[in-house]
Amino acid sequence: MKYFKFFLLIAISSTLVNCARRGSPTGGLKDSIPPSLIKATPPLETTNFKAKKIKILFDEYVKLEDVKKNLVISPPQKNEPLIIPVGTASKFISISIQDTLAPNTTYSFNFGNSIVDNNEGNELGNFKYVFSTGTFIDSLYVSGEVTDPLIKESAKEIDVLLYEYNEKFTDSIIYKEKPSYVANTLDSTLYNLTNIKEGKYLLIALKDVNGNKIYNPRTDKIGFVKDTITLPTDSIYNFTLFKEVPELRVIKPKEANKGHLIFGYEGNAENLNIKLLTETPENFKSQIIFDKEKDTVHFWYSPFKTDSLNFEISKGTYLDYLTARTRTKKIDSLKINNSQSTLHLIDTFALNSNTPIVEFNKAYISLKNQKDSSVVKYNAFLSKDKLKLYLGFEKEYESRYKLELLPEAIRDIYGVSTDSLEYDFSTKNIEDYSTLNLTFTGNYSKGLIIELLNSKEETIRITKSDKPKKISFKLLKPDTYFVKITLDKNNNGVWDTGIFLDKILPEKVIYLNKPLKLRANWELDETFLLH
Repeated sequence: MKYFKFFLLIAISSTLVNCARRGSPTGGLKDSIPPSLIKATPPLETTNFKAKKIKILFDEYVKLEDVKKNLVISPPQKNEPLIIPVGTASKFISISIQDTLAPNTTYSFNFGNSIVDNNEGNELGNFKYVFSTGTFIDSLYVSGEVTDPLIKESAKEIDVLLYEYNEKFTDSIIYKEKPSYVANTLDSTLYNLTNIKEGKYLLIALKDVNGNKIYNPRTDKIGFVKDTITLPTDSIYNFTLFKEVPELRVIKPKEANKGHLIFGYEGNAENLNIKLLTETPENFKSQIIFDKEKDTVHFWYSPFKTDSLNFEISKGTYLDYLTARTRTKKIDSLKINNSQSTLHLIDTFALNSNTPIVEFNKAYISLKNQKDSSVVKYNAFLSKDKLKLYLGFEKEYESRYKLELLPEAIRDIYGVSTDSLEYDFSTKNIEDYSTLNLTFTGNYSKGLIIELLNSKEETIRITKSDKPKKISFKLLKPDTYFVKITLDKNNNGVWDTGIFLDKILPEKVIYLNKPLKLRANWELDETFLLH
């Protein structure tokens, strides 16, 4: 009996230890296996589908992540289905159809990468539930790639839309109706539209800002295939996204501060005329500055007593009259700054102002070389927008300079002048820089716009050429560079976007993704073939 109690005690102790171990895992291989489908009701690829509810069972607990963003239903439904659970884990996904299904149509519910297991977040990538309200499942497909010429990295989450070419079809259908089929590139540049029936189609790609699967040229980017496509096909269809230039529209100006109005606009505002109709005093001054990055126009003016300002806005056939109410009493205070502790040999020294400069006095501005305190001769000139005062002078290598401004050296549009200011900066040795020689060859005979991008993908140099040739970029700071080339077919010196209704494609942009690493005192030669 004693032996029995002894072995029983050992057995109980062992069981307790094992239980404790199960509650406190000591490691092991990480689960990397995505969840698997066990059963779907109705089954996958059901024909003559009449159900209103779909239930999908998996082999483990799953969660839905960003399902609204990832789920692509093709053809699109007017009323979105109800999908549960959301935010909790379950072995089931339930889909309640809230819309009337079209007859003899194959439907695809593509969950993208939204289905993940509950523990490790392993994705069940591009899981699709497919069924047909007809007697068979459509099985044709079309695939390709979508790129954006203005983005060096991949354009992601792009919708690819297919519109059936029938008696109701017009090119304007993309502005009014949802497509017959839809897919999404998700986190890739590649798309694959599946379960399509035989026929002729219009194929477009859309960066759909509001997600309604309808093209809005004011907000969306588009790519398209010029001609209709016919399925079945073995062809691959690639797109270049672009933003159309909308018709010109100038928005009612807002008062930023006293003496400073901001006009928003859409479209091409080049050569836009802004004429002040309100009577002004004799000493009135104004400055119009275009901010192309933000599609705004700044109207700076010397304030005077008035409740409103009336403007005539015109360009070509465009004509509008706008009024700005003047209520603000706060005025922008003049601030002059320069953050260039190092002036690179290729740069021009500039003082930046937050308000337009109307005059400067060279007698109150002195520049000295601190090596021997000698006075440096310079040329001073204002930028076109009057927000920069440039000082051009012959720079010496490895030298330190001091710039001194006495009171009244600079005066802005409000009549405010500077106090005493001092700036110290220096130059480097020529051996601190490098040179990049790019040789372009090939039979391409149109214009080229060649941009040099730094490691932050900022354009730091730009040059234009009417044919492939050798181009040198000198006095470059050590960095990693990339090259962007626009095939400027009309040789007008700018990248031209496309127009959907006129079937005009944008000019092609090529990123030479090979990193060009430059070190100090280096000269690098690279050759690229253009077709």
